[in-house]
Amino acid sequence: MDLREISTFTEFFVLCSAASEPQIKAIAGEVEVRLKQDHGVRAAAVDGFPASQWIVLDFMQVIVHVFHAEKRGFYALEDLWGDAPRLKWQTAATAPQ
Repeated sequence: MDLREISTFTEFFVLCSAASEPQIKAIAGEVEVRLKQDHGVRAAAVDGFPASQWIVLDFMQVIVHVFHAEKRGFYALEDLWGDAPRLKWQTAATAPQ
């Protein structure tokens, strides 16, 4: 979600769902590792844990939310931030050159 025009604390939210607590942990861990190894970026803060069914990784300009699918529906950040344009995810391999 592109928050640049409507937020003062971050530019983007990345929201994703997982099917289980181990998957939440794996996704959050992989995001941390890849951003550190590939881009030298570390999270300013990480909050939550798999048992809470929601982990938030704060990279300042980008905040990554990893939810259990049911929790994502309950908190409905897409509705709360309904004015934010949604961006389609692109991998480096599919991004325009």
